Amino acid sequence: MGLMKELIDKAEILIEALPYIRRFFDKTIVIKYGGSAMQDEALRVSFAVDVVLLKYIGLRPVIVHGGGPQIGETLERLGKSSTFVDGLRVTDDATMEVVEMVLGGKVNREIVALVQRSGGRSVGLTGSDGDMIRVTRHLEDDRDLGRVGRVVAVDPAPIVAVNDAGYLPVIAPIGVDDAGVTHNVNADEAAGAIAASLAAEKLILLTDVEGVRDASGELLPRVTVEEARKYIAEGTIREGMIPKVRCCVDALERGVHRTHVIDGRVLHAVLLEIFTDVGVGTLITN
Repeated sequence: MGLMKELIDKAEILIEALPYIRRFFDKTIVIKYGGSAMQDEALRVSFAVDVVLLKYIGLRPVIVHGGGPQIGETLERLGKSSTFVDGLRVTDDATMEVVEMVLGGKVNREIVALVQRSGGRSVGLTGSDGDMIRVTRHLEDDRDLGRVGRVVAVDPAPIVAVNDAGYLPVIAPIGVDDAGVTHNVNADEAAGAIAASLAAEKLILLTDVEGVRDASGELLPRVTVEEARKYIAEGTIREGMIPKVRCCVDALERGVHRTHVIDGRVLHAVLLEIFTDVGVGTLITN
């Protein structure tokens, strides 16, 4: 009897997921992958299984990854210090060489291999491939941060081509300016711009917190754009959560249907957010 109940419970889980599978079939889901989900081995495997499953049941997942800690570790090994302004790494020419080596090489290759070990087929891209992510130099309070790019346009054609061919795109956030010079791009910003260019159904930001909280510390399962702006102005949303929420608001205003800030420290967080009635984290929506 215990075994039969266990089997019935599994069937009910599939039934709960059915309306979501139907709703999101052939829809684009852009996932910003970083933090603990990218460093803890169990979470890495969990994430890879999630995105492979999404692909096999007919969704169109796109991964945009970070790699700040890996860049920092490599710079440290080379005896080069890092300077940050409002969370953005000041990037001179030597640092940019390391950024391209780590993001476009080591990290991107590792994620592609991880997806393929989990049964998927994947292709690694950087934002400079096909001039996909176009940028201008990012100035912070008129301070030149070096080769740090602000996204001005995204050509989604390379991503669409990879997805249409049955592969899962894994994108490193490196942009290129009008002169063909590569720039370091914030991964959240890149993911939001890519989601907008694809008119994505969802943008999901994996974080190392449970989601957005109110002034009393309670997790907010759902926040509107208007509420998000109010919470930022009041200081309820603060520090590192501000750019993530702003990224979601910008994506919504540019045509993305729904955005999510979710806890990447939870096993199978992506599946729980997309295919269950409760989800994990905060939905930010119009």
